[in-house]
Amino acid sequence: MYFGRLLTAMITPMTECGAIDWPRVDSVIEHLIQNGTESIVVAGTTGESPTLSHEEKLELFRYTVRQAKGRVKVIAGTGSNNTDVSRQLTREAEEIGVDGVMLVVPYYNKPTQEGLYQHFKTVALSTSLPVMLYNIPGRSAVNMNADTMVRLTHDVENISAIKESSGDLVQVMELVDRKRKDVAVYSGMDELVVPYLSAGSIGVVSVASHVIGREMKEMIEAFVHGNVDEAGKLQRRFIPLIQALFMTSSPAPLKNALAAMEICEEHVRLPIVPLNQAEKTYLQTILQSLQIIH
Repeated sequence: MYFGRLLTAMITPMTECGAIDWPRVDSVIEHLIQNGTESIVVAGTTGESPTLSHEEKLELFRYTVRQAKGRVKVIAGTGSNNTDVSRQLTREAEEIGVDGVMLVVPYYNKPTQEGLYQHFKTVALSTSLPVMLYNIPGRSAVNMNADTMVRLTHDVENISAIKESSGDLVQVMELVDRKRKDVAVYSGMDELVVPYLSAGSIGVVSVASHVIGREMKEMIEAFVHGNVDEAGKLQRRFIPLIQALFMTSSPAPLKNALAAMEICEEHVRLPIVPLNQAEKTYLQTILQSLQIIH
């Protein structure tokens, strides 16, 4: 399945007491669709998945499918560091009617490459949905190497995409060169979209697209249509914003930016905490300099 070029790893809006803010979930979905997102990843790490309950994840899947109304694809974040739990959540997500699932490299366990292969194969074979693998060594403490990713794409038919967030462009090029031909590789790093496109990826699973969705899409389209200089200019222009969105634990900076844009509140769940005043001032200065807020 083709998920598009601009995918967004959606936040989970919260109320002050820590409950899911459903009206704001609707606002965020509409905002993303109106600003160029082609597929929405629900309950990924940007959505604070480690602090969402099983039932909350299922309800987020149901709600997003219902609100999207087929206008964008819905990809359910069903990965965890527990293979059986991921398999069960994936089956339930398929019953709900999502368009695909994203499976993150198991965090904390630090599995071997063979352990990663067996984990992903086991979960992917439990569903008929398209599966996106998610390699993020900065959060999972282990890198899924190109050999393992390539092996999975050739051995498991419904693995159809990879979100690659190692930042290792040599690994990305090796993956692109050796993977099954119909598997799409996405950048998982907003600050490296253009370099990843140069290495052979087709797009990005973005966080910054909550704030600069149209600009991210313009960047990708410029590159695809051969205007590499313009794509590079856009990438460089937004580096300060992208870095600010990750200056402390994500998604706290992003939620603060969206609060400044009056899209949702900045509330997060522990152990994530809101920005302090200095961080808020710094982020808002950048937002103002880019004329995102006034």
